[in-house]
Amino acid sequence: MARLAHIAMGIASSYIFRRLLLIVPTLIGILLVNFVIIQAAPGGPVDQAIARLMGEGVTATAGVGGGSGAGSSAPGAQSSYEFSRGLDPELIAELEQQFGFDKPAHIRFLIMLRDYFSFDFGDSYYQDVPVVDLVLDRLPVSLSLGIASLLIVYLVSLPLGIRKAVLDGSPFDVWTSVVILVGYAIPAFILAMLLIILFCGGEFFSWFPLRGLVSDGYSDMALADRIRDRIWHLAMPVAAMVAGSFATLTMLTKNSFLEEINKQYVLTAEAKGLAPRRVLYGHVFRNAMLIVIAGFPAALLGMLFTGGVLIEVIFSLRGIGLLGFEAIISRDYPIVFGTLFVFTLLGLVTQLIADVIYMLVDPRIDFGRRDS
Repeated sequence: MARLAHIAMGIASSYIFRRLLLIVPTLIGILLVNFVIIQAAPGGPVDQAIARLMGEGVTATAGVGGGSGAGSSAPGAQSSYEFSRGLDPELIAELEQQFGFDKPAHIRFLIMLRDYFSFDFGDSYYQDVPVVDLVLDRLPVSLSLGIASLLIVYLVSLPLGIRKAVLDGSPFDVWTSVVILVGYAIPAFILAMLLIILFCGGEFFSWFPLRGLVSDGYSDMALADRIRDRIWHLAMPVAAMVAGSFATLTMLTKNSFLEEINKQYVLTAEAKGLAPRRVLYGHVFRNAMLIVIAGFPAALLGMLFTGGVLIEVIFSLRGIGLLGFEAIISRDYPIVFGTLFVFTLLGLVTQLIADVIYMLVDPRIDFGRRDS
């Protein structure tokens, strides 16, 4: 038995090692695709800097990502930037050098890969602050929003899904399905605006704050007051985020339990006279929760970094989502690519963690067969 366990661990370790090796080419591929797309997008940082100098605002539309004119602004050369007429070519060359567009695109990409794989994400173009510091400064807001939302979703969806499985086809099952599907059908940003109108001083009540995560003087409050203040500010953003998240997890839990309840081992346990509650939580629970538990890492990552982008924008919460949104609007490429690299890396790692959790929860999973 010990020998079999040793062989199984060896196969799992080999599978995990190969998956870790695949992370590198996957990251490179994702960064390359996004790099090419951004290079083809009009209105890059050089375009916007030239537009501001020429008094045209920040709506420059020519140029390829602000980098297609690299090397074309030498004295005597025709610049490819729309608003560059009348500007000294040396000034344009200085702008290109300032934003790193004085080199060919493939050289810039290779330099970016070298820096990113050493976790050097550079400085923001416009804030003159290291990208790492900006991310760390915004991270607590996204963590507060994501963790609170995830806890509420799991605390409601798991018992609700189990109850719906036990009472499958009953009136309770029907009306709860209608409620969660209606919540799923309403986009989060629409619900967020509705909540603002109703409860944040829009038209009716002013029960909750409109923006921000804490009140003025938060640092001087006692611990209990800080907790209440944080919950007060999180109530509406979290409500907007979780409303559409109950349906998927609830129905997943219900269907998983229904599948297990109808299996032979459950019928055998009931025939032996075991109480229904003991059968449900002593035998069915572990097998039915396999897929739910294994999906937790990916759900956590989604709630933390992707689920709250529009919510952060609407409620003016200075989190990772709002940071990325502002970076895209202003073409702050170090922030755009830095956050993309971090999120992609975390996504690949959490998917690997999900596989390992599958193995820990259900040792019957064969990594060797799956890999082949």
